Amino acid sequence: MSSHPDPHHPDLSRRPTIHQVAKKAGVSTATVSRVLTGRDKVSTELAEQVMQAIHELSYRPNRTARLLRARKAQKIGLVVSDIQNPFFTSVVRGVEDLLQPDGYVLLVGNTDEDPTRQTAYLEALVDEGVAGIILVPTSGDPRAYKAASASQLPLVILDRRIEAVQADSVMTDNVAAAMTATRHLIRLGHTRLGFIGGLAHVSTAIDREAGFNRALSEAGLPTSHGSIQPGNYRLLGGYQAMRLLLDQPDPPSAVLVANNVMAMGALQLIYERGLSIPKQIALVGFDDIPWAVSMQTPLTVIAQRSYEIGQKAAELVLARIQEPDRPFEHILLQAELIIRASCGSLPG
Repeated sequence: MSSHPDPHHPDLSRRPTIHQVAKKAGVSTATVSRVLTGRDKVSTELAEQVMQAIHELSYRPNRTARLLRARKAQKIGLVVSDIQNPFFTSVVRGVEDLLQPDGYVLLVGNTDEDPTRQTAYLEALVDEGVAGIILVPTSGDPRAYKAASASQLPLVILDRRIEAVQADSVMTDNVAAAMTATRHLIRLGHTRLGFIGGLAHVSTAIDREAGFNRALSEAGLPTSHGSIQPGNYRLLGGYQAMRLLLDQPDPPSAVLVANNVMAMGALQLIYERGLSIPKQIALVGFDDIPWAVSMQTPLTVIAQRSYEIGQKAAELVLARIQEPDRPFEHILLQAELIIRASCGSLPG
């Protein structure tokens, strides 16, 4: 058998690759891809450079690989920590509304704050062949992100800061938001303030507690033992934490609650005790909720821009798909204090 290659059957292993085209044209592989697909605009000069490199290398795209990539690009994974929380429901809507016009299908998973479920979802999304993943992390353990990191898929971290992986991110300035709410209660004359926090390992809980403490410190108010109660971002957690606050010998006259679901639990306990809001206790929740205005005493809240957070995350994952080598981008959005009756002060 002859060891010389047949000129009529070219050696496919020596076929020029898209990486060689990108190197010769002096551009990224993403730019070459955009020129080939025509989906995104590329400057005339760059397009000419790419086409010249393609001509000189006699590059021909692999049709099978292109079809697989096209199929892959139709799905984006979104993993949240609690799909029942109205905040995340709004985030999902923001992500979906931005992706849908581009033909992407959103695959949504709910970890229920369980790191094991998070790992399972990430592995399943990688196996499913998604084009990118948007994640609300539940664990700081680097091993939880092994599947996503090994796949080198575009990854956007949403809502919670995490050091385990390098990725684009979108979140709220939680320290500033909590400071704004606490300062408002102090301006209303409250000197005994309580705080119901979230999960101890989650950055949102850490930052909101830090903002609460910072506002007290700048006003010269101490944080007494028991004035900060941990919660779990669930209804029962808010209920139990509020009970511990109210059972103190000198209970707080105002309480900041670190998320909307726990605020509902705190309100349930307050109503059971027969306390008047805001005459006997003032309350501020974190995150707005659709029924906050229609409650017996409309709830003052720190409103995160949840829909916009979702849209920004979707923009980042699309940008990373189109340009894998772009610098990481970290978007920090400001929240808004919406004053209603539950804190004892109406607008104006």
